[in-house]
Amino acid sequence: MRPEVALPVLLPLLSGALSLLFWRSRSTQRFIAVAGNIALLGVALWLLVSVSLDDYVVIQMGGWEAPIGITLVADMLSAVMIVLTGIIGLALAVYSLASTGPGHEKFGYYPLMHLLLAGVAGAFLTGDIFNLYVWFEVMLVASFALLILGGEKAQMEGAIKYVTLNLLASVIFLTAIGLTYGMVGTLNMADIAQRLAAAENQGMVEVLAVMFMIAFGIKAAAFPLFFWLPASYHTPPVAVSALFAGLLTKVGVYSLYRVFTLMFDQTLGYTQDLLLWGAALTMVTGVLGAAAQFEFRRILSFHIVSQIGYMILGLALFTPLAIAGGIFAVMHNIVVKTNLFLISGITRRLQGTYELKKMGGLYREQPWLAVAFFLSAFSLAGIPPLSGFFAKFVIVRAGIEAGAYVVTGVALAVGLMTLYSMVKIWNEVFWKTLPEDNLVPVEQTVVGDDSRMVPASLWLMYLPVAVLALFALLIGLFAEPLMVAMNQIGDQLMNPQGYIEAVLGAEVGIEGVLVEGPDEEMTP
Repeated sequence: MRPEVALPVLLPLLSGALSLLFWRSRSTQRFIAVAGNIALLGVALWLLVSVSLDDYVVIQMGGWEAPIGITLVADMLSAVMIVLTGIIGLALAVYSLASTGPGHEKFGYYPLMHLLLAGVAGAFLTGDIFNLYVWFEVMLVASFALLILGGEKAQMEGAIKYVTLNLLASVIFLTAIGLTYGMVGTLNMADIAQRLAAAENQGMVEVLAVMFMIAFGIKAAAFPLFFWLPASYHTPPVAVSALFAGLLTKVGVYSLYRVFTLMFDQTLGYTQDLLLWGAALTMVTGVLGAAAQFEFRRILSFHIVSQIGYMILGLALFTPLAIAGGIFAVMHNIVVKTNLFLISGITRRLQGTYELKKMGGLYREQPWLAVAFFLSAFSLAGIPPLSGFFAKFVIVRAGIEAGAYVVTGVALAVGLMTLYSMVKIWNEVFWKTLPEDNLVPVEQTVVGDDSRMVPASLWLMYLPVAVLALFALLIGLFAEPLMVAMNQIGDQLMNPQGYIEAVLGAEVGIEGVLVEGPDEEMTP
């Protein structure tokens, strides 16, 4: 029994249930939010230590052995993602104490936050393709409810686009699952990997690969169906925007990595070009969209899209170095993108707007906030020695080694355009003087935000921002030991036999036959 692999899912569910139990007590819900996420981070670190020692940690739910029962499994990739989930969850719980007012809290903000974290953790840990779909739907329900919390017109418009495209992805995903089950007769991902490798109709396997790629591509906000993200992520309360930016789209990226290194690695000869050019177009469209914006959160939303392109590029190149670089990009982006959204919330609190043209002077008024923004923003742009530089350096090096010169050139150009957007925010918000026509009071209502009703506890907003900015700096300063862990992830993903054996408890024989003993075999 390995409880550390189940607790990251159970603890947020328990925290959410307790929050519902104390529905009428805002102070109790706030305490549960912080305490529950501290517990989640503690369990996540426990899981990371266990995976470091054993490579894989597996639990078969209900005592049913795989591939019949439901499996939860953690490798190094899952463990790192769970630790990041715990860090972001705790940072947002503390930040929400000062940014989320009673108008949102009384409608279930904290229970929905816990439910969303449970869905994220479940997606990272499940070894069953149908349960991956279930956890995606848990996230969709919780995120949609958080998105419309407050009922502003702009929120509703963004939510309609958000839920429509994500429901389309869910339909494609569920259809692909049904076809997969009809073809191989199993839902366990490790078992599917063995049976698809031995399938006679490889043409159908390629069709399934494309269907999963489209479904997860939409969830990750990849080109061409990405427009739901910049239309919606700037509308809810800023803590919700930060939670979405840090974790939601990364679950789609994680699923692409998991499925295409485990189940469909043999089809990459066909789908690799689709992933490669999809990554390039995702980078370009995202960064051009950001360059045209002058609203803080809309710029950051478009840059979520462009950075997703780098992550997909690591998978598309499909070498151990590229995979390691792609996962490094995911890790660094979760930290810095969350922090940039949190910083935008502080600037809104200080100057009453997200419009860059109406802001200014914060470098002199709030130098520590300027330093935190500098570390996060220029890390996103890839300036050495910050974390983004090493992520992009590894991906670019892998692209050159793989001979993908055009896409690698696109990645470098997008990095320069990202720097342009970050410099634009720096100049407008921090460097230039505050315009005389900025007469917007701090207490003015902003779409999706009732934080004007929260007492001025700015230190609760500064604390997670400072910690995440420090993380962004440390990731860059200690990039070498972190790359050791990323290389381990790359090796595990490129050699899925260890994952399969850990889940199925059997040695893998030739042609996808699972051998349990010298004279026993299971037909794929």
